[in-house]
Amino acid sequence: MLKPGEHLQEPPPERPIGELVHQLVEEGKAYARAEADILKAIATGKARDLVRPIGLFAVAFLLAQAAVTILAVAAFAALQWVMGTILAGLVAFLIFAGLAGGLAWYGAQRLKDIL
Repeated sequence: MLKPGEHLQEPPPERPIGELVHQLVEEGKAYARAEADILKAIATGKARDLVRPIGLFAVAFLLAQAAVTILAVAAFAALQWVMGTILAGLVAFLIFAGLAGGLAWYGAQRLKDIL
């Protein structure tokens, strides 16, 4: 509720527009810096949380690559008993190159469907 005589008080003196704009720009800069710091902290925290899973996926990828290499060598060795060394190498290459090409083609088709 208004006190007696309160409505008769003079409003505070107005500040120049230039000073208000300068204050607004400085507060905007401070807000942008604070937002950038928050985003940086969130990104750093998420990156730190992703280090171990990424390392585990890298090791799993290397082990899977080793398994496929062993499978290719085993296929070559099995084919070498039936045919000569060079022909067994070519057949093993064609088998695994065909598998890789088929998987790449299938992946490209799936990607086309998505896009």
